Amino acid sequence: MDKNIYSVGEFSKLVGKHTRTLQRWDKDGILVAHRSATNRRYYTHDQYNLALGVTPEPAHKKIVGYTRVSGSDQKNDLESQKSALSQFVIANGLAVDEWYSDIGSGLNYKRKNFNLILASVERGEVGKIIMAHKDRWVRFGYEWFEEFCQRHDCAIVVINVESLSPEQEVVKDLLTILHCFSSRLYGLRRYKKEVKAILEANEND
Repeated sequence: MDKNIYSVGEFSKLVGKHTRTLQRWDKDGILVAHRSATNRRYYTHDQYNLALGVTPEPAHKKIVGYTRVSGSDQKNDLESQKSALSQFVIANGLAVDEWYSDIGSGLNYKRKNFNLILASVERGEVGKIIMAHKDRWVRFGYEWFEEFCQRHDCAIVVINVESLSPEQEVVKDLLTILHCFSSRLYGLRRYKKEVKAILEANEND
């Protein structure tokens, strides 16, 4: 395990407390353990300092994990994404403070948790957003959101797991775009005569 991450047994020895005491602290919210993807408890070095009464560093910015799938039939993929992200953060000596997930298209910017995260970023509460692939965040316009986060001292960390970016979602999103533009074109045809008359009038002028 990473030197900045401790199992319950390791942490118990380091801080000189019985594991039952740690369990009680966890339950009472005194020192809440982090949880891995398999629901195993672990502690970070920051928590070690806290348990020993070491003066904490300036206000901690949250690390947020984000997962997304397009439809409810892909719910299993949410767990796959979370598992991959959990392994990544543990391997890098990090700990996710909050997990968020959405079920909705990457073209939909009205996703509930997507917007909750953006609001937290704007308030300066989030230091990192971790996700499996860029298109888990948005299908288009990723660079704009990346710059928005940077302006608020927040980094987007993409671990780029291609297998967690389902190809069928791309097809669905492309069909959505085609439907949108075909509807627009159909609407324009209704005004064909008016547009033609305006163009003719301008030519005569």
